[in-house]
Amino acid sequence: MTVDLVIEDEAWDEAAVERIAEAACFATLEELGLEPGQFAVSLLAAGDDRIAELNAAFRGKPTPTNVLSWPAEDRAAASPGEMPHLPPPHPVGPPLEIGDIALAHGVITREAVAAGVSFDDHLVHLIVHGVLHLLGFDHATDADGDLMEGIETRVLARLGIADPY
Repeated sequence: MTVDLVIEDEAWDEAAVERIAEAACFATLEELGLEPGQFAVSLLAAGDDRIAELNAAFRGKPTPTNVLSWPAEDRAAASPGEMPHLPPPHPVGPPLEIGDIALAHGVITREAVAAGVSFDDHLVHLIVHGVLHLLGFDHATDADGDLMEGIETRVLARLGIADPY
């Protein structure tokens, strides 16, 4: 799994974001039966102001949020609760870019404190969540949300992190 990391905010300096991102991405792809070495993701570690700008530009919501994602390809399922169209094996050539994820340090910190979990565990959860969005998962309906949450819970368990739901 290739993670192209850009750190825009010094608040991330003490976080082991690259190690955490690689582990979270790797475990997510493995859980879905995908070969992690065949895929790449770009990750932006930013502050709340930058995420608010991105959220306003792309979603029309001028407030910071914990994680944003931009899939390289629409892989959405045909019907609610169904598996999305996962990428086929890509054994030759450079890793397949599945998309971009942006994370807001301040929002993640506040959410972790409010939930009584560590920053690192919450960060892992949000990266897993973002990667699933890149692969076509969503939570627009209860059926989609149940599918996505089930996968998140299994991935987090692989990494020794308790069920956040």
